[in-house]
Amino acid sequence: MPKSIFTLVEQSVGKFRSFMSGNGKKKALIYQRREIPRDQHNVSRSVISEPAKKVLHRLNKSGYEAYLVGGGVRDILLGGIPKDFDIATNATPEEVHDLFRNSRLIGRRFRIVHVVFGREVIEVTTFRGNTTEADTDADDDRRTSEHGLLLRDNVYGNHEEDALRRDFTVNALYYCIRDFTIIDFANGIEDLRNRQLRLIGDPETRYREDPVRMLRAIRFAAKLGFDIEPETEAPIKELAPLLSHIPSARLFDEVLKLFSAGHGEATYDLLTRYNLLEPLFPETVRAIEAGEPDELIRQALRNTDARIAQGKSVTPYFLFAAMLWPALQAEWHRRQDNGDPVQPALHGAIGKVIGRQVQATSIPKRFSGPMKEIWELQMRLPRRQGKRAFVTMTHPRFRAAYDFLLVRENSGEIEPGLGQWWTEFQQADERRQERMLSELASDAPKKRKRRRKPAQRPPQQC
Repeated sequence: MPKSIFTLVEQSVGKFRSFMSGNGKKKALIYQRREIPRDQHNVSRSVISEPAKKVLHRLNKSGYEAYLVGGGVRDILLGGIPKDFDIATNATPEEVHDLFRNSRLIGRRFRIVHVVFGREVIEVTTFRGNTTEADTDADDDRRTSEHGLLLRDNVYGNHEEDALRRDFTVNALYYCIRDFTIIDFANGIEDLRNRQLRLIGDPETRYREDPVRMLRAIRFAAKLGFDIEPETEAPIKELAPLLSHIPSARLFDEVLKLFSAGHGEATYDLLTRYNLLEPLFPETVRAIEAGEPDELIRQALRNTDARIAQGKSVTPYFLFAAMLWPALQAEWHRRQDNGDPVQPALHGAIGKVIGRQVQATSIPKRFSGPMKEIWELQMRLPRRQGKRAFVTMTHPRFRAAYDFLLVRENSGEIEPGLGQWWTEFQQADERRQERMLSELASDAPKKRKRRRKPAQRPPQQC
């Protein structure tokens, strides 16, 4: 980030009253609004997508306030190029929807608008507000569970209230396209300079409102290389079990965000440190604590990070196959120790592990099916004699299973060699493939033929 943004002369516009947290508890924090003029920051319209600018201009021309907000502003300030652009406005979702024919209203817990431009989706949210407990009783637009979890939050407010309803200070930065200023309500610029993540308001209350904020803290810390501010990190270990109250489908989406951002191994370490891996992958954590190694998980995440850095895609079923591998190994060994044959033991273990996992994070069938096939093919890949190698190569999941085999070798789980054989076999022409299979047949230990004893003839009678 340019140094000028930290040496600016900030214009004080006013101070906030004490922050009112979601459950009505006052937090003695005074926030000061700061406006940073164009010549003192590096946010340029040239790095904002054309669809985002169209939405901002139309809302402004229609008499509404509208600002680029959140990660888009944060990432540009850090010298990056955002993938997504979010907009905050004082227009209601219905008013936004009326302005854009290419939009759709979504969400019940939070009503938002998606404005669609081809493959790009601009998310538009109405300024959020706070409410007292009395207001909550009278208005069904904002409801919480017995654990403090926000079940519904469609209370609208003004610009300042919206800023203090956001999660982290570095995400409460607004860019105004009318005068090109950045508006900072919660000392987000200061925290960007110090490279730290700080929750706005009382951390325990904010985590109870939405436990997924703990996962967001981990994701941003890994992605940005930021430290989690001490008061923000203090309640995480204790409150980690609250993730069990989050719908499993939502947690599945969060897992994909965590491990598909290009910082998977760093994310894994942070999740482990803060006891957040267990609510997401309980059977994996138990298996590792019982002695199963996690090097395969780490190797798979390193490979995933490398693929993302190269602009390649990542398949969720491969990721889950790796994350659940220690749990599968533990259950598979247990069944074999109890006397089950190898193949039935594997099939039984697969069903048991997936059945337990979907209680924590859902796994859609379009992903659980391929994941099972990757695991099952690990037993078929060593069996290459005759025509088996050709048959295995025609399997729809062969490539993914082959990649998984390489991860197993690179992690030290199995001896190297089999992966190299399959690499050469795929690249060889037909004649070379036949030769490779012949070499396998000649190297295979020959079975000794058992001689059949000649049948004894009955003694001849005289």
